[in-house]
Amino acid sequence: MNVFYEEDGAFKVGAVMSTTDASLQVEAPHGKRSKIKAAAVLLKFTSPLADFLPAAETAANDIDVDFLWECCGSDEFGFEALAADYWGHAPSAVEAAAIALRLHGAPMYFYRKGRGHYKAAPEDTLKAALAGQEKRRQQQLQIDEWAATLCAGTIPDVLRSQLMTLLHRPDKNTLEWKALDAASRDANQPPLRLIAAAGGIPSVPDYLLAGFLMEHFPKGRGFPACAPATPAPDALEDAGVQAFSIDDAATTEIDDAFSLSRLDNGNWRVGVHIAAPTLGIDVDSDLEKLVYNRLSTVYFPGDKITMLPDDVVSQFTLKEGETCPAVSMYLEVSPDFTVLSHHSRVDRVFVAANLRHDTLEPLFNEDTLANDPGVDYPYKAELRWLWEFANALEVRRGKADPTRPPQLDYNFAIEDGKVIITRRKRGSPMDKLVSELMILVNCEWGGALDRAGFPAIYRAQTQGKVKMVTTAQPHVGLGVAQYAWSSSPLRRAVDFVNQRQIVAMIREQPPVFAPGDAKLFGILRDFDAAYSAYNQFQDQMERFWCLRWFTQEGIDTLQASWIKEDLIRIDGLPMVTRLAGLPDGLQAGDKVRLAIVRIDELTLDVEFRVLGRVGDVPAAQEADAPATADGGQADATPAG
Repeated sequence: MNVFYEEDGAFKVGAVMSTTDASLQVEAPHGKRSKIKAAAVLLKFTSPLADFLPAAETAANDIDVDFLWECCGSDEFGFEALAADYWGHAPSAVEAAAIALRLHGAPMYFYRKGRGHYKAAPEDTLKAALAGQEKRRQQQLQIDEWAATLCAGTIPDVLRSQLMTLLHRPDKNTLEWKALDAASRDANQPPLRLIAAAGGIPSVPDYLLAGFLMEHFPKGRGFPACAPATPAPDALEDAGVQAFSIDDAATTEIDDAFSLSRLDNGNWRVGVHIAAPTLGIDVDSDLEKLVYNRLSTVYFPGDKITMLPDDVVSQFTLKEGETCPAVSMYLEVSPDFTVLSHHSRVDRVFVAANLRHDTLEPLFNEDTLANDPGVDYPYKAELRWLWEFANALEVRRGKADPTRPPQLDYNFAIEDGKVIITRRKRGSPMDKLVSELMILVNCEWGGALDRAGFPAIYRAQTQGKVKMVTTAQPHVGLGVAQYAWSSSPLRRAVDFVNQRQIVAMIREQPPVFAPGDAKLFGILRDFDAAYSAYNQFQDQMERFWCLRWFTQEGIDTLQASWIKEDLIRIDGLPMVTRLAGLPDGLQAGDKVRLAIVRIDELTLDVEFRVLGRVGDVPAAQEADAPATADGGQADATPAG
């Protein structure tokens, strides 16, 4: 005796070896023996075991399921009863099994009501299910068509309009993504490579920027409609000084300016003047919400995304020739550069000049300070005095170190798709002048806020890592008791927050953010995350342009400085990378010669081959290395 039975949702056959009231021991056609419940048996038959299921499946395939559905009526039925009606006679075991297989294989038509029992789906429900099935079939045909087009090297128009979304933030339920995923698997290429091969990424920087914007500016980099900022009060006291700023040529958000006046007692009064957007941006206004949403200006080669709209920046930037609202700190300084006292106020400052790095540095630098060529330039006396004051401030912070190796800053300019990377020595006189005065006011305002009991956002460094906190803590890296960013309120939300507190403190008003204010902690948290992400994006874009520079300048060998373990810094570029296979025994300051094997701009990868320690590389290989790769031409060579 053989049986046709159901187990785990599938139909099987077996020869009966033994039986009890509740179970059977059966042997499958391939010889496996198993124990099954008696209730699982649907049919018993004596025909050959091996031929039964193939014959039933062949018969089932010939059954018209629509006709079968029409035959069964609306009541629950057993498969054997339907088999008798369908075939018009007492069905054979194969015919009955064929009906069971067909019913079981058409769940849209027939609902299972128990082992061997079914009920026909209502007509409306069946029509809806069949329509859905047809829709899925048509969708799959569309997916297959798009995937085939992609594999052939062409991007379908409907996918082209969504490329950046598909590559950066895909919705994997869409037909477009399913087509791209299918094509990627068929072509055995990642989606990015497949799209690039089909010409879908004409500009890698645009591709990288699109990903960044989708993540951090999902509504676009433009500004929403906001009520304009309120003009600063006309009643602000006039500072009575001629201030000047020092910035890069491309800077539009001019946050800080300086003034210097001689006092009747022989001392000097130094004015540090900070732009005051908080005077025109009301608490809880749309503009303030925008500040706390954007959190910082984003900088990257060739472009930037400002924190504030251009009209607000223009209203509060310390622009040459205008009298601007400012939060000012005035320091009385003795001839030996000792700070005798300081006070702060909110006032109006006339900005007589916006000095720019490119025109100032050739005149105001270490060489001209050491050997005055007698050339006159704007604010020469003030700049020289403030530089000497900055040196004294650096010494008092305990951070003057003449033996420290020079560090470099880099500027990227993109002109007609070509990158020009220039370098500037960090700590130049104009840099030191600005940075020391900013450190001074950020430290003093931070301390004043703490003494007044006004919460603020501080940058602290007590055990190596710099962190953001809301209580005054030391910053050992800078050598100050506390450090509250306050000098760039046009560019950073932290400085904007701290300026709110400083203005309230100066005016003897309650703090805008009270102790324990949850909103302040939220801004700190959001700023910390955003600022890190913005810096990572800037690093990513700079890395791309460094790789482009290698190709653009025809660089195939270059030099790198060993940092530690497998970490090196490419000389003449702001580029740090890990590299296996470095020579053994490298010491601080040692340099290695590298050959460029492969550059992949799309993935920002570069493969180097180590030629050896500088000095050990054969002369022929040394001669092949262009001078610019070692920083020989400052106007074309980036420096790290």
